[in-house]
Amino acid sequence: MDVDGTARASAFRVLWERLKEHPLARIGPGLITGVADDDPSGIATYSQAGAQFGLNMLWTMPLAFPLMAAVQSMCANLGRVTGKGLAANIKSAFPPVVLQVVVLLLLVANTLNIAADVAAMGEVAELVSGINRHLMTAFFVFATLLLQMFVPYHRYVFFLKWLTVSLLAYAAVLFTVHVPWGQVALRTVWPRFTPDATAAAVVVGVFGTTISPYLFFWQASEEVEDMQAQRGGAPLVRDPRAARTELRRIRWDTWSGMLYSDITAWFIILATAVTLHVAGVTDISTAAQAASALRPLAGNFAYLLFALGILGVGLIGVPVLAGSGAYALSEAMGWKEGLERKVSDARGFYGIIAVSVLAGLGIQYSPVSPMKALFWSAVINGIVAVPLLVVIIILVSKKSVMGTFTASRPLIVRGWIAAAVMGAAAVAMFMPS
Repeated sequence: MDVDGTARASAFRVLWERLKEHPLARIGPGLITGVADDDPSGIATYSQAGAQFGLNMLWTMPLAFPLMAAVQSMCANLGRVTGKGLAANIKSAFPPVVLQVVVLLLLVANTLNIAADVAAMGEVAELVSGINRHLMTAFFVFATLLLQMFVPYHRYVFFLKWLTVSLLAYAAVLFTVHVPWGQVALRTVWPRFTPDATAAAVVVGVFGTTISPYLFFWQASEEVEDMQAQRGGAPLVRDPRAARTELRRIRWDTWSGMLYSDITAWFIILATAVTLHVAGVTDISTAAQAASALRPLAGNFAYLLFALGILGVGLIGVPVLAGSGAYALSEAMGWKEGLERKVSDARGFYGIIAVSVLAGLGIQYSPVSPMKALFWSAVINGIVAVPLLVVIIILVSKKSVMGTFTASRPLIVRGWIAAAVMGAAAVAMFMPS
């Protein structure tokens, strides 16, 4: 190797070591879970809310934040305290039919959601690069699949954490357009809209994509992964010495990750409200469509920021969707599971990931449109979210499950409020106008 090559290699090693020591690299699963919440399908939902109702859907995010943070905190605590994922805990505490129905619906919803996400990523990549969307979709699918299967979790998750920076693109968009901040502040706390079935459909869509079942399973299982990666790591019910430190870390990690996610969703609603809604563009079907519509209204820079954000969060969202289903089914079946394991040691686990992602790709070439896939994914998530929330609340309230680390009363109350809000919104969506 020549002198220049040696210098470059040395500089790369120094940069790598600095990145590994960066505070971002030490953040737990909460950050990735939060960013995965704003996947391309979520971006499409938030964009539709902003385009259709303008500033009058901003209020959903301040309401959603304490609820989503409470639910994810319960899931994280469940995983760290028991040393088992959500599906494994349901298996040991409820009749088999409960777990079977939940896991089946989760797998179907996740596969449909993956289909919608990778389709959006392919469309955006085509807009930016000019390369055929189907080729780009296939590229993203196989890239995420190979990374999950052949890169150890502790290395793969490192890159996922740095991809979370892509969400800042949506805040940057607001610097390229005029924003009436006085009206924004007012409408965030005092919206004006008619509470009919159309508004209810958007509200349930926003809450459904914000408080999603796949995130429950992922958060609990990733706490187990992180525990197992620690030297001498053990469930808190067996070794409570680390409880104070670990539960405080989980609280900070989860609430900060959900805040990052929530503020980003608020930015997306705001960005589309002050551009698309103002221009009379009120019907957005996909995240890629939202990016395209921004171009003539807010300029190339805003369009490019929005598009790159979609690609960044898609590269996080797809692995989380596939991984959450794999954890759930593997725990239900008693298979070896975990992204830290080699493929040869957890064939069933990685097989589920492969089937989910490839089925999502296959939908691109079937008569089923990605938007129909997204619609049915939202419907299934709406069906399973409310009873699953009830199950989670029961689990974290049981001393037989959590020992002395049962959830606090404020956390339980927020969990019940989340279940009630989502249940009421779902019922309202099907009421006649």
